[in-house]
Amino acid sequence: MPDIFLSPSSQEFNPYINGGNEEYYMNIIADAMIPYLDASGISYGRNTPTGSFIDSVRASNSDDYKLHLAIHSNASPPQNAGKARGAQVYYYPQSENSKRAADIFANNFKEIYPIPSKVNTVPTTVLSEVAKTKAPAILIEVAYHDNERDAQWIRDNINTIAENLVISVGDFLGKEIKIPSAAKKGRVNTNGTNLNLRAQPSVNSAIKGKIPDNTVIPLYDRINDWYMTEYKQVSGYVSGKYIIPLN
Repeated sequence: MPDIFLSPSSQEFNPYINGGNEEYYMNIIADAMIPYLDASGISYGRNTPTGSFIDSVRASNSDDYKLHLAIHSNASPPQNAGKARGAQVYYYPQSENSKRAADIFANNFKEIYPIPSKVNTVPTTVLSEVAKTKAPAILIEVAYHDNERDAQWIRDNINTIAENLVISVGDFLGKEIKIPSAAKKGRVNTNGTNLNLRAQPSVNSAIKGKIPDNTVIPLYDRINDWYMTEYKQVSGYVSGKYIIPLN
């Protein structure tokens, strides 16, 4: 029996206030979860970004998953755009395991979200990805993408969010979570200059930091010729042209 079905948002039409969109960032969070799941022996399935929520429910219901995890970010109604902050974990009130999962995820998420008091669980019977799945399901809105501070928090904490979600998966399943010791590392090779740490895997993306030459950094995932990494607790992307893999 597979353990978890990952369902990051497929809503590319929801723009972030500081660039990018919901589908993009939620799928990057899901990407960053994979090394932790693999290291911990947790099996998973996953939706496709081009599908709808109906497709995600159908794919989840095609097997006997123990948990369905939908990963989203939120936005306020137009009249209140940009004003709200917080994270919500939606659960199905008629499922004891859905409620148990929501409590676990919310409690753990309070450890990393900047305003713990604004992390809440919310019952729902109308969200299909919570109410229509065979597996107990939750949907987490990790923060508000129309709020500048929340959106930036998501962008700056991709790996932290991913690790926290996997820890909650492990708590729900009763499995020990292992930091991916086999995670690749690389050495910056820029002939004495700093390497730009960018918000997205593109030379046109905003620079979030600079990494000195010869620095050894973790390589969490690869997208085309870019690596997802983290430096001084700031996550982002570096060009693979300037990285020498060490393992």
